[in-house]
Amino acid sequence: MLDATIQTLIARPLDSAGRKLARTGITANAITLLGAALAAPLIFALAAGSYTSALVLLALNRLLDGLDGAVARATHRSALGGYLDIVADYLFYAGVPLGFALAAPSNNGVAAAALLAGFLLTCSSFLAYAALAAQTGIEAEPERQKSFLYSRGLMEGTETIAFFVAMMLWPSRFALFAWIFAALCVVTALQRSVIAARRFR
Repeated sequence: MLDATIQTLIARPLDSAGRKLARTGITANAITLLGAALAAPLIFALAAGSYTSALVLLALNRLLDGLDGAVARATHRSALGGYLDIVADYLFYAGVPLGFALAAPSNNGVAAAALLAGFLLTCSSFLAYAALAAQTGIEAEPERQKSFLYSRGLMEGTETIAFFVAMMLWPSRFALFAWIFAALCVVTALQRSVIAARRFR
């Protein structure tokens, strides 16, 4: 819901940093893979209850997620880059509930499973919409121009990170946040399904 607004605010500094990184020879895909590699230490940090470390890893991952796109825009976009980007995102997203479940299985396990199910719904609605949009020639708004169409929804990347930060700041309330988040993911999937029904009929 807030992604387009946030991207508008951070586009200029990110693009500037992306051009500088591109001149060093580092590739967008290398940055994406580096960000994905942070998923493992994030899971271990959460499982160990090291929430400050988890917040730092979360911030680094999101910074790298922004920089890989900026470097791609400064050089060239590729289908592989778009593929790696979405896989890396969901690898990281899935790592958060897994880490909390490992930290306290009896308290967090069911809520973490519900959140992962919610992610599965939003991911499937997101990717199915993008695939059909590509087949039917639907183009994204300028602020959503990436390797493929990013469909709108109540719960997008910005909202996801906000929930993750809240979970790490107040870990004892993870289950409450997770159930709320999971419910909002269901609403998002339904919202995209309604949009898809209208657009692809």
